This record gives sequence, structure tokens and C-alpha cells, in this order.
Amino acid sequence: MGTVAIPLQYGDPPRLGPYVVQARLQTLPTGFVYLAQDEAGRAVSVALLTRGAAMDAAARERFLTAARQARSSRGGVLGWMARARGRAQAGSPRIIAMDEGPAPWVAVPYAPGDQGAAWFLASVMMTGTLIGDAHGPDFVPYWLGDRVPAVPLPPPPAPPPTETRRAVMVALSALVALLVLAIAIAWMLLGRQEEPPGPGRPLPPTQYVPTPPPVPSPSQTAKPSPSPSPGESDEATPRPSMPGDDRPGDI
Repeated sequence: MGTVAIPLQYGDPPRLGPYVVQARLQTLPTGFVYLAQDEAGRAVSVALLTRGAAMDAAARERFLTAARQARSSRGGVLGWMARARGRAQAGSPRIIAMDEGPAPWVAVPYAPGDQGAAWFLASVMMTGTLIGDAHGPDFVPYWLGDRVPAVPLPPPPAPPPTETRRAVMVALSALVALLVLAIAIAWMLLGRQEEPPGPGRPLPPTQYVPTPPPVPSPSQTAKPSPSPSPGESDEATPRPSMPGDDRPGDI
């Protein structure tokens, strides 16, 4: 089992809780061991299950059970009870932090050449039989082919900013006022078209006032007679009668 650090590969999580993942230390069928660093610069070894093992409830529970027993065996009342029941496991590394979510991981202090957090991945695989000697083919879990890291889900996004209660009430009041104004305008436009026209005001009676006939003006009565033309002047001008001139028909 090599412990040579190799660069991170596609799918490796850049961060696990408060630890920044820097490199891979081990690649196992049940999970991965990473070299990480906390905010104070201390190096830690972090064990993370594969996606297939994390999706199997039994495998995930075996991993978490080993981590809980190692944590309770360190001291206190829980540690004393675990040692009294024989549940404490010898040689387990000291756990600094752990996550029991859908993608569980365990962090322990890093020591070059030490097994580190890989100790907890050994309990994920179930080998042998519960009673008697081992016989027949070994048990192979169905998720063994899924060798992708179980990346924890990203934190939920921050809720959108909400307005204050006063701003919401002001906006609601303005919306109601605009709605009432729109209804009033629509009623005025549609109501006038539907109402029948009322009876019109009667017109005043027509009054006929007789007017006198036109009187010709003096300028129209004293019009000059037309002067005769030069050819007609001899015929129209009477000659003085002479004593010997008798007209026929005169007696």
C-alpha cells in the first residue's frame, strides 16, 4: 500500500470541510486517502469513501461505526464504556474531525509513512463468513466498480434578499391603487358605449318675419339713354316741315 503523494485528478474534491485538499496519498477499492491542510497550516490525512460505497447504506454504516468507536475509545465516559464492552479497537488513529453526511469522511493527523486515515477504509469491505471457516467464493459488493470519489454536495445558495415588511406593504398598496384606477377607466369607457342615448332637446320654432319689397334707388331710375350710332343719326332725327311738304294721309 503506497503512500506516495500524487497530484489530484478529475473528480477529486478541492475541499473537505475546513480542510483544503492538496494531493492523493492512497487509492483503495473502498475510498481515497488525501493529504489536506487546515487553516492553521497543519497537515492531515483524510479518508473519503467512493461514490459506490457511499451509496450503499451498509458500507457507509460500517465506515461510520469504525470512526465512532475510534473516537469514543479516546477517553471520557464513552471511552470507558466502549472499552468495557470490548468495542474499542486498538491501533486506531486519533480523529480530528469527521462528517457523517451522504459523503462521509474522517480526518486524522498526518505522519509520513503512517497508515493514517486509511485504517478506517479497511472496515468497509466485508470478507469471510459470520460463523465457521471461510469457504466458497468471496463476497464482492455490487458497488466495487464505482471508483469515483463521493464528493459532498455543495452548500445551498444563500436565500435571496427580501424586502422589509413596510416596503412590501407600500408596493402592495400601489398595486391595488393601480388596479382600481384601471377598473374605473375601463368602466367609464365601456359604460358610456352601452348606455342608450337619451332624448334630445327640442329645437326652437322657426319664426318668419315678412320683409318689404326692394325699392329701386335714384341712381337706378335716372339711367342715361343710349346714344345712337353714327349711321342711325339721320333716320332718327326729325326734319322741320316745310309749307309745301304734305304728307300722304294728311287732310
